[in-house]
Amino acid sequence: MAEYLVIVESPAKATTIKKILGSKYKIEASMGHIRDLPKSQIGVDVENNFEPKYINIRGKANLIKKLKAESKDVKKVYLATDPDREGEAIAWHLAYILGIDGNSDCRIAFNEITNKGIKDAIKFPRKLDKNLIDAQQARRVLDRFVGYKISPLLWKKVKRGLSAGRVQSVAVRMIVDREEEIEKFIPEEYWTLDANLKESKSKKNFNSRFYGAKEKIDIKSKEEMDKILEALEGAEFIVDSIKTGEKRRNPAPPFTTSTLQQEASRKLGFAIKRTMSIAQGLYESGLITYMRTDSTRISDEARKMAKEQILKLYGEAYYENRYYKTKKGAQDAHEAIRPTHLDLTPAEVKEKYTSDQYKLYKLIYDRLLASQMSSAVYDTMQVDIKAGKYIFKSNGSKIRFSGFMTLYVEGNDDELEEKDIILPELEVGQKLKLNELVPSQHFTEPPARYTEASLVKALEEKKIGRPSTYAPTITTILDRRYIEKEKKVLHPTELGRIVNKIMEDYFKDIVDLEFTAQMEEKLDEIAEGQKDWKKVIADFYGPFSENLAVVEKEMDKVVIKDEETNIPCEKCGRMMVIKVGRYGKFMACPGFPECRNIKPIVEKLDIKCPKCGGDILVRKSKRGKKYYICEKNNGTENACDFIAWNGPDKNGVIKPAELKAVGETAKKTRTVKKTKTVKKVATKTTKTSKKSTSKKADKNA
Repeated sequence: MAEYLVIVESPAKATTIKKILGSKYKIEASMGHIRDLPKSQIGVDVENNFEPKYINIRGKANLIKKLKAESKDVKKVYLATDPDREGEAIAWHLAYILGIDGNSDCRIAFNEITNKGIKDAIKFPRKLDKNLIDAQQARRVLDRFVGYKISPLLWKKVKRGLSAGRVQSVAVRMIVDREEEIEKFIPEEYWTLDANLKESKSKKNFNSRFYGAKEKIDIKSKEEMDKILEALEGAEFIVDSIKTGEKRRNPAPPFTTSTLQQEASRKLGFAIKRTMSIAQGLYESGLITYMRTDSTRISDEARKMAKEQILKLYGEAYYENRYYKTKKGAQDAHEAIRPTHLDLTPAEVKEKYTSDQYKLYKLIYDRLLASQMSSAVYDTMQVDIKAGKYIFKSNGSKIRFSGFMTLYVEGNDDELEEKDIILPELEVGQKLKLNELVPSQHFTEPPARYTEASLVKALEEKKIGRPSTYAPTITTILDRRYIEKEKKVLHPTELGRIVNKIMEDYFKDIVDLEFTAQMEEKLDEIAEGQKDWKKVIADFYGPFSENLAVVEKEMDKVVIKDEETNIPCEKCGRMMVIKVGRYGKFMACPGFPECRNIKPIVEKLDIKCPKCGGDILVRKSKRGKKYYICEKNNGTENACDFIAWNGPDKNGVIKPAELKAVGETAKKTRTVKKTKTVKKVATKTTKTSKKSTSKKADKNA
């Protein structure tokens, strides 16, 4: 018979821990929270110093009964929920239900589900952390006030099914603001000038970019460019100065929650929600450390394991013992996300786990190893070339030692500055042959729309929310149809704009980035024991409730007009309107409920079916994934069976696929017009980002 009861949150975690602790321990799962605020009411006693009114969650009665019975049959109960604020609160609720003294040594917490991690935690139990519990309560009550006070107002004044939230409303505002910035953007013209030159000895051609004279010159029109070209007519191109040097590139630190979400989105194409689900499974299986963390710190044990693997796989030259400083204000309770056992290679995981688990594990594994590897080293060369009164500049680099880049490169990886730019051997005073001058017209572009990855990065930089909130936040605003995702890019919908305008007009503090960041800081201070949580709530609720009362009186009902089409309803003759349903847009008769006619919105590709020549239609699955089908694929006897999960390739060819689950969203292609280059002087027109007026385009915000 078991002597001890250990309560965790999930059955998967329970299964893993049971294998470690043996027969003396009985492991049970609480299945998340067992107590919470009621769904039917706000559940906070405002008159009684904001005391929460917790109730047992519906459907958990049998589980609670079972846990109570089992807790009486053992010597001791250990509460082993997740090592964060949420986990601490769940442990607190379990202690209340089971009659356990929270000041006793009842709480165990571990960062990794390994033999050592679990057994060490059992050896050193502690009392419940009241500060963490209070911080979670404060967050829960704040979110309840915002959600349960503003959401009904949106239902009443706009339409049913809407919601507001401290983090979600700010995220929507950021996406709307970015869209408005793009719409208001006015492109500005500028020009660049490249000289294609030849070195006489090696006969190697290379390019050099116009810089200016003594100072940099920005060329803003064709007229200015023509004057420069005229001045360069017949000019000799002479090497004026050569500067050689060395450049080092350091590896990225181990993953935090947000950097894992960003990198999995960029490299693997995983949505934030998908990443966290996979990471949860890896953690509960004992493969990685806890996946909700702000820390870049790793243990001495992990550092030792990394060293052994690097020396084994790459040799001593590739190893460097590195320490990463966790940024100010981050929660550093536990380590960065890393593999628990570095001798368990991705190749071994590939054989035993799903494809998604393997991909994410490999990402985490490679990132951790790379973080303890040597810097990459480049040889650099900067050349100034004089042409009359003007200067052209060339920059070359060649990788001398790949270091960590042998294994892993962060972000846009694989389009490296890695690509060597090798200049020929040159000497000061050397004359060069001009092959041609290539002037190019450019226009500045607006900032890029957010992707899930860049939105997470922006939220983190602005200190909005916490790593654990990003996935549910993005999921919620997508589900509410406040935003849409197309080709990984986030766009606000008309509904999102309307709700955001209401929030900005009537609840400006709730969507104010600075106010929200300050509230996060206060929650952190509660967790550190520096602030009283009920005082923080009281300071928020006073102005909030006063404003809410005014808004309820002054705010008019908002009518969202359906977009009218020029397509008549075949049943009653009214013009069909566009509506948004669970699975996207569709056409409906405005005469509902008298006329219930609806029809899908048909999108056609400008290509024909390769099997029968019919039109190719674009459709969406229930999961929102696009697929491509012949218009004659209609289930009739002579129907065409063409269907494709991916759109046309760069040559405009669309290939049929096997009939499996709908695949990834097809990539649209665009036609690129080739630029004709003329000897001596050729002109081309391109678009680039706003910041690239000087050099290169910046990446997403």
